[in-house]
Amino acid sequence: MKYLKDAPGSDDADSAEDTIVSTVAMEQRLQAVQDKLRELPADSDPREHANLQLQVAGTLVDLDRATEAWEIARGTFDELLALEDWEHAVLACDILYQADREGSLAALGQGLWMAVTYPIDPELTVAMLEHVVEETPDDSDGAAVAAAAACYIADLRAEGRKRDDLMFFTNNLLGTVARRHSNVNTQDEFDSWFKRLELHDPALFLPRLRNVIDVMVQDEWWIDRDALTQKLPVN
Repeated sequence: MKYLKDAPGSDDADSAEDTIVSTVAMEQRLQAVQDKLRELPADSDPREHANLQLQVAGTLVDLDRATEAWEIARGTFDELLALEDWEHAVLACDILYQADREGSLAALGQGLWMAVTYPIDPELTVAMLEHVVEETPDDSDGAAVAAAAACYIADLRAEGRKRDDLMFFTNNLLGTVARRHSNVNTQDEFDSWFKRLELHDPALFLPRLRNVIDVMVQDEWWIDRDALTQKLPVN
């Protein structure tokens, strides 16, 4: 999978040498993308330019050059918003979150709002929801709501082998959250916990997810949610 690596709690048997990309290789990748940007003609598709910018920003995050990454990804987010390229706008928010700067939590919140609102790649939506789980205290219901939403999105939007993989991942994520939230270890305990937290009905847990997003973003919204909602086919 592109945005998700391993199921939560799994023990990766691969050696670090097989998974860590060298700094030299990342620098070379950065240089190659920057060269492509310089070579783009003035009349090129703005989406191509924005996509290359995100590649630069993502590589800068990998190189621990977070301030540079933030500046590029933040400007590119505005470009993508104007283009109504929701999937890449969410990816920009993901990079902004991973840059770990002031405002990163707000970036995660509004990226998540778009990821749930628009039918983008379900794996990217699940990745954004996993970030919420990582950010949320063990005893908070917010992680449970995010994990339930991840299961719901995977089931609703994914198909075929991708659906199988995402359902496996999100069910493991939900189980991990249940254990850390309430020390759930058996199926009966899980069923009781799941029902008690009202995670069985999206009409109940999705409004709570909106509350979680509001807490993350506070007053730092970069998007007009009301205007975007009015443009949806069904609102």
